[in-house]
Amino acid sequence: MKARDLLIVLLIMAVWGFNFAVSKVALEQIPPIFMIGLRFAVVAALLLPITRIPTEHMKDIFLLSVTLGSAHFALMFTGLSRVDASVAAITIQVQVPIAAALGALLYREPVTTARVVGMVIAAVGVVILAGAPQAQSDLSAVLMIVGAAFMWAVATMQMKRLSNVNGFQLNAWMALFATPQLLFTSLMVESGQWEAITAADWRVWASIAYQAVLVVVVCYSLWYWLLRKYEVSQAIPFTLLVPVFGVMSGLMFLGEVLTWNVVVGGGTTIAGVAIITGVAMRFFDWVRSRRAPPV
Repeated sequence: MKARDLLIVLLIMAVWGFNFAVSKVALEQIPPIFMIGLRFAVVAALLLPITRIPTEHMKDIFLLSVTLGSAHFALMFTGLSRVDASVAAITIQVQVPIAAALGALLYREPVTTARVVGMVIAAVGVVILAGAPQAQSDLSAVLMIVGAAFMWAVATMQMKRLSNVNGFQLNAWMALFATPQLLFTSLMVESGQWEAITAADWRVWASIAYQAVLVVVVCYSLWYWLLRKYEVSQAIPFTLLVPVFGVMSGLMFLGEVLTWNVVVGGGTTIAGVAIITGVAMRFFDWVRSRRAPPV
């Protein structure tokens, strides 16, 4: 990967990772599901004018908006509002082993010993994280994030049918469909939305702008560009940096404490994900090749 592209991918991972702390700042003032509804409204407003209607895929995009746009994000940010950013950034990584398991069940994708071991290791890591929550965390919040990871894994199965829809179209129309779903859900299960809006300071609006513009519009467009330029196997390993930046964001901006359960549980979870994605296997192969005597 060229030096410029390497810098771009590192910036993308940093923006996505620091989003945990940025979002949590807004969640201190505004209900989580309502906030996500506002975020998707901004995304739709920015992208719809520059995208065409993918007519033949509208049904699939609507279904995706239910699982990914509404269920995943509602669970994710409700959980994040009650859990430390560092714990959330690591816990959500179980979406990788869950997706691997669903792929094996639904599409008969190969289940290797390494994948099974990775799934078990990642699950143990989450148990460690959930077993000793932080001062501002609780077990139900961790379980919500695990539920969000499951919905993301379901969404990855749906996206197999949307592989020929470009990223802008997918984000734009999913946002349009998800916005009313989230706002209606917020009205049903949350309260104080108007009071939160009128009392919100600049940090709330900066957070929503960060999420909509930087996280979705800018970074996803750059990410799709990189995936077209490089093989997936070259790009995907960098996503393991997202929880690293997520933990850093909590430590730097929210004053969170790096406890042993976060270090051990987080390291265990990331190691499991690395095994599933093949990163660890490639690393060990590289180490062995470096130790092998020259021929």
